[in-house]
Amino acid sequence: MRSFAALLALALLLVASVAGAKPPYVPLEQRLTAEQLQATGLDTLSAEQLRLLNQLLSEDRENVAKAAVAEQAANDVGLREKRTPTQSVTANVQGEVKTLARGSTITLDNGQRWRVNEGSLYLRKGLTNPPVVIEPGFMGVWYLKLDGQSLKVQRVD
Repeated sequence: MRSFAALLALALLLVASVAGAKPPYVPLEQRLTAEQLQATGLDTLSAEQLRLLNQLLSEDRENVAKAAVAEQAANDVGLREKRTPTQSVTANVQGEVKTLARGSTITLDNGQRWRVNEGSLYLRKGLTNPPVVIEPGFMGVWYLKLDGQSLKVQRVD
């Protein structure tokens, strides 16, 4: 019973130390000196028992790492993602466009949907499947450019 308690304490210590980083798992017999193995009673384990203990510790280590990732993801809920360099979108609007105003939603031929947030556009002659360019602006704002005019838009999906 005493060696089991020592074994359990060692296992918990190893799991706690692994939570911060993810280097490859190193088996117990390579981590501990002969004196440490003897002091913990691990030297009395058969080869199969030692293999199983190493396997359990390795799996537990992976579970702790997964839990840490899940916890970090939960802590990041509601935060804006870090901005990465973006490229403009060049596509064609599906269907005819004659007017666009705040609240209007357009669907592009690539499947993207965008809603006009600011600005308006009126064309005397409607355009069918007109080409548009959507470019990133400052602070996460996007601008749709159509027929020489620019509208502030936001991705819907």
